[in-house]
Amino acid sequence: MFQDHPLRAPVLAELHARPFLPVATPARILHVAFLVDREQAAADRAAFAGLCAARGQPGPAREAKQHRVAFGGAILRWERHAEFTTYTWELPSEDLIDGGLPFHPASGALVGTLAQLPQPGPLLVAVDLQLVTDTADSLALDRLFDRSSLARSDVEDGFAEIATDFQPDPSGFVRILVRDRGMTSDASGALIQRVLEIETYRTLALLGLPEAQRLAPTVAKIENELGAITREMRESEGLVANNRLLGALTSLAAELEADAAAALFRFGATRAYEEIVTQRLQVIGERPISGYPTWQQFLLRRLQPAMRTCQAIEQRQANLSVKLTSAANLLRTRVDVELEQQNRDLLSSMNRRARMQLRLQQTVEGLSVAAISYYVVSLVHYVLEGVHPALEEAGLHVNVGIATALAVPFVALLIWSVVRRIRRGHADEG
Repeated sequence: MFQDHPLRAPVLAELHARPFLPVATPARILHVAFLVDREQAAADRAAFAGLCAARGQPGPAREAKQHRVAFGGAILRWERHAEFTTYTWELPSEDLIDGGLPFHPASGALVGTLAQLPQPGPLLVAVDLQLVTDTADSLALDRLFDRSSLARSDVEDGFAEIATDFQPDPSGFVRILVRDRGMTSDASGALIQRVLEIETYRTLALLGLPEAQRLAPTVAKIENELGAITREMRESEGLVANNRLLGALTSLAAELEADAAAALFRFGATRAYEEIVTQRLQVIGERPISGYPTWQQFLLRRLQPAMRTCQAIEQRQANLSVKLTSAANLLRTRVDVELEQQNRDLLSSMNRRARMQLRLQQTVEGLSVAAISYYVVSLVHYVLEGVHPALEEAGLHVNVGIATALAVPFVALLIWSVVRRIRRGHADEG
C-alpha cells in the first residue's frame, strides 16, 4: 500500500545483523580477527565464499555482514566489521577436553582447523574460549593462567564465572574460561559473544596508543617551536621579519594538520571501541570474587591510562591548532598594517611626484605658449614684409615693425586659449 524508503530494509535489518546464537555446554570457541582495508575485505568475502563452495555450503549474500556455516561438526561464523573481519569456530564437543583440564589439547594442536581459514590481513585478535560445566571441584586456575594478571568475576546473576589473564599462550591465543552454573544455551551464547567482543574491542581500542606515542614527540616539538616564534614576535619589526615568522607558523600548522588528519580516524575509533568495551562490561553484570580483580577493574586500570593518553594528544593537537591560527592571524594583521603603511608612503610619494610633474607641465606649457607665439609672430612678420610692397602700391602705408608688435598680444592670447582648451579636453577624458 505504501512506498518504502530505500533505506528502510537495511535499517530494520541492522538490529538483527549479529544475533546471539545458542551455545550448549561444553563448548570450545576459537576466535580470530584480522585488520582489513576495502580491497582486502572484498578479497576476504570472495575467499570465504570459495571456502563455503568447496565444502558444498552456501556463501554469504552480497551485502551480508555475517554468515554461519557447519563444516564437519564444527560451526564457523564469519563477520564483516568496519575495519576488521572475524572468524569464530565452535569446535565439536569431542575435541574439547583432554585429561579433564580445559584448553587441552592446546590451541597450537588445532592449527589444522585454523589453516582452512583465509587470512585477509594482519592478525590482531586470537582467542581460545572454553565453556565448561562448573562442578563443585575447583579448577587449578594457576595451571591455566598467570596468577599475577588473573581476572575473575561472577556474571549473569551468579549463573556463570569468567576468568582470563589477557596474556597470549605459546600459540598466541588469549585463553578465556567460562564456567557454566546453570545457564540456558541462549544465555551462554549471549555471554560468549559479549566476552569475545570485550577482548576484540579492547585490543582494537589500544591501537590508538602507539599512534599517540608516535605523535607525542612531534606535538612537543611544535609546542616548543610555537613558543619560540611567539617570543620572537614580541621583538620582530619590519615586513621581512614578520613574513619569515608567518612562513614558519604556516609550516608548523601544515605539519600539525597533516598529523591530526592522519590520526583522526584512529583516535575516533579508539573512543568508540573503548565505549563498547565499557558497555559490554556493564551488561554482563560482574560480581567480584574475593582475592581477584574483576574484568572491569583490570581493564579499566590498564585501558584508561592508554585512552587518556590518546585523548591528551588529540586535545593538545586541537589546542595547538587554535594557537597556531591565532598567532598566524596576529602576524597577518601586522603584515597587512605594514603593507598599508608602505602603500600609504608610496601613494604620498606618487602625489609629490604628480605635483612636481604638474608644475613642470605648467612651466612647459608657459614656455610652449611663448615659443609658439614667437614662431607665429615671426610668420606674421614675414607675411607683412611680403605684402608690404603691394600695400604701398595700393596707397596703404603700413609700418611692418609696428604691425608685428601689435600682433604679439593677440597671437599670445590665441595660443594660450588653444593650449588651455586642449588641456581641459585631456582632463575631461581622464
